[in-house]
Parts: sequence; structure tokens; C-alpha cells
Amino acid sequence: MGAWSVISHSQRQTKSCGKKLAQLLEGGEIIGLRGELGAGKTCLVRGVAEGLGVGEKAWIRSPTFTLINEYHGRLPVYHIDLYRVSGQAEQEGLNLREYLYGDGVCLVEWFEYLPADETEEFLEVNLTHAGAARRRLTFSAHGARYEKIIEEFKSSRVQGSKGSKESRRPKP
Repeated sequence: MGAWSVISHSQRQTKSCGKKLAQLLEGGEIIGLRGELGAGKTCLVRGVAEGLGVGEKAWIRSPTFTLINEYHGRLPVYHIDLYRVSGQAEQEGLNLREYLYGDGVCLVEWFEYLPADETEEFLEVNLTHAGAARRRLTFSAHGARYEKIIEEFKSSRVQGSKGSKESRRPKP
């Protein structure tokens, strides 16, 4: 399992990470988001959605009460929040497999609530507070497809940045 971390200094940078990640997605990806309340999960989703061509005027919000929000862009975007889903029966009622194994990009907040045996391959993004407005985003690949995405993402961050602190850090 490959992992890579970057520090975001603002919501704008977190959203920008999402946009850059979106450029590498082809459809059928599962992105599991972990992090406490206010860590920036929905902000990252906004960036991914915008990077996939979901209109800037779309109201990308946490689906805490609706559980699943669908958006349309270059690829369908399925934004799922499992925070309030209790038990396997309720998850089965959501028909999660249709989203997880569809042609769109599936972004799952509170990914830790998904049964461990539900999916073997996914990209995990753990967002943690790193002081003030700073966030550490740790990308962990579970499967070869996601290893490739992380490698391409790291490369795009280094080549595409204009001297940002993230790009000058030594590779782990």
C-alpha cells in the first residue's frame, strides 16, 4: 500500500488538491474520506466535483441528512456520507453497490463506516487538522490502480506547482 501526504494551508488549497485529483480520474473510482468533523472532507469533494466539470454554481454540500448526493459533470459524481447510517441493513437499503461499482466517481465520507469487506480496492484520503487552517491530507492506495493515481498525482503536484511548499518537500 503506497501513501503520500501533503499539507494544505487553506480551504482554497484543499479544493485545489481535489481539482488536481479529478484530472486523473476515469470513472469507477472509489475514494474513501476519513477525518473528524471540520477536517475538510467536503471541501476536497467540492474540488473533485469542480475538476470533473460539475458547475461551480452547483451547491456541493455534505450529504449528512440526504446520505447520497449525485452531480453530473465529465463523469457522474456520487457523494456519500455514512455518518448517520446505522447498520448493514440501512446501508443495503441505500443500494451502495450501484454507486460503488458504477461508472462514476464515488466519494464516501466517513468511509470507516463501510464494512471492511465491501471493497478491496480504493483510494483512502485521511484529512487531519495540522494547526489553524492547515490540514494534512494523506493519500493511501489500496490496489494497483490507486497506486498509479497517487504516483501521477505526486508528479502533477511537483510539475504543476509554482514553488509551493508542498512541491519542494522531499519525497517520502
